[in-house]
Amino acid sequence: MKFVNWLGQDCPSHANIAGWRTFQLGLFLLPSSALLSGLFLVFSIVLGSRNRANTYLEDPWNWPLVCTAFLMLIGSFYAYSGWLAWVGLANWLPFFWSFWAFQPYLVTAQARRRCSLWLLAGTFPVLITGFGQLWWGWHGPWELLNGTIVWFVSPGGEPEGRLSGLFDYANIAGAWLAIIWPFCLAALLQHSINLYRRSFVLLFAISHVAALILTDSRNAWGGLVLAIPFVIGPIAWPWLLPIQVLVLLPVVLATVPGVGSELQIWARKVVPESLWSRLNDMRYMQERSLESTRISQWSVAIKLISEQPWLGWGAAAFSILYPLRTGQWHGHSHNLPLEIAVSHGLPVSLLLNATILALLITALRRGVLVRQMKGSGNCHIEIFDRAWWSATFILVLLHGADIPLFDSRLNIAGWILLSGLRCLIVPSSLNSFDSEPLVDDQATNLV
Repeated sequence: MKFVNWLGQDCPSHANIAGWRTFQLGLFLLPSSALLSGLFLVFSIVLGSRNRANTYLEDPWNWPLVCTAFLMLIGSFYAYSGWLAWVGLANWLPFFWSFWAFQPYLVTAQARRRCSLWLLAGTFPVLITGFGQLWWGWHGPWELLNGTIVWFVSPGGEPEGRLSGLFDYANIAGAWLAIIWPFCLAALLQHSINLYRRSFVLLFAISHVAALILTDSRNAWGGLVLAIPFVIGPIAWPWLLPIQVLVLLPVVLATVPGVGSELQIWARKVVPESLWSRLNDMRYMQERSLESTRISQWSVAIKLISEQPWLGWGAAAFSILYPLRTGQWHGHSHNLPLEIAVSHGLPVSLLLNATILALLITALRRGVLVRQMKGSGNCHIEIFDRAWWSATFILVLLHGADIPLFDSRLNIAGWILLSGLRCLIVPSSLNSFDSEPLVDDQATNLV
């Protein structure tokens, strides 16, 4: 009973209390099991959709999603990929609704902080299984509920030598750790915890960074570096950015071609070979054909878009057409805007990507990185809103060179982040579009 009461804390006004509790449990279970998490989140979606003062169509931010859904449905009737086009809609249509239904649970800064910490706590099993597979030879499959839930933990990582933990592939694990890293940093830097708790968070942060590095994902490494100035905030940029430049300069010199030989030799003595060789892909250059590179995938995707620009080829069409064009299989184009355009057409890609970019830019214009909240006591919860924006921004960037949303857990997390970003933009009701920065004592519910 105490736990149930504790789960009810920080519930936004007029949000369904049962939905709030199940929403938190869904966040905690998300990296471990999309199925278990999904059961709790679906319940919270249903309750989050009921008794709303506003309807779905009253929010202009939902209008592009409605148009996108309509175009996707029309395109599926003519899709080259056949029935796969209809199956692929599951990656999108339910989340267009959840984007709206999640918002009652994310409208206040305290609620977003609490949800950030739940995502952070849920990452602990990823770290444990990741270290276990690399250092102690742990391996699955591990089954729960008579095989309903199975964890395929690969011994030594997947690929070999790269931490993947509870995820199918190291790049996906790296993407998860990269978007959770801003929340980890915010938890470490918040002013409201005592020395004992800060020591625990510091140990967790060190483990988190170590696991992220061990994924050997270049995208994740970029997210690790990029999050720091955004989470700490512009007030620290005059001294933080020069330090980051000085630290990263040897890495750049060791990696980028065309640098003077003597300078590059010095830099490669300073920077670990495992780092600079991975960044310039030297370890794989001799083994990879042109068709296996992102440049080839992107160029083929652009050709496919030019051939079917309006409604696309249907979901999963790239995995069918790429082998026909190149003789080598790839499941996707490693770029989300291109992938959406191949599958559903340019109008859909433009609508979706413009909406996401508009959310990020509008939050910046509302001062998410510089705001100081009133009435937050000594919690300094504004740092968690900076972390929220940073996590969303990093996830968007990750989709420029990969498509982690094809993992259902990353997809769900992404729409939760976008939902929270929507709440950051409009602090009052959905029918009020104030231009004032969000302050804690002004935040009211979205329902």
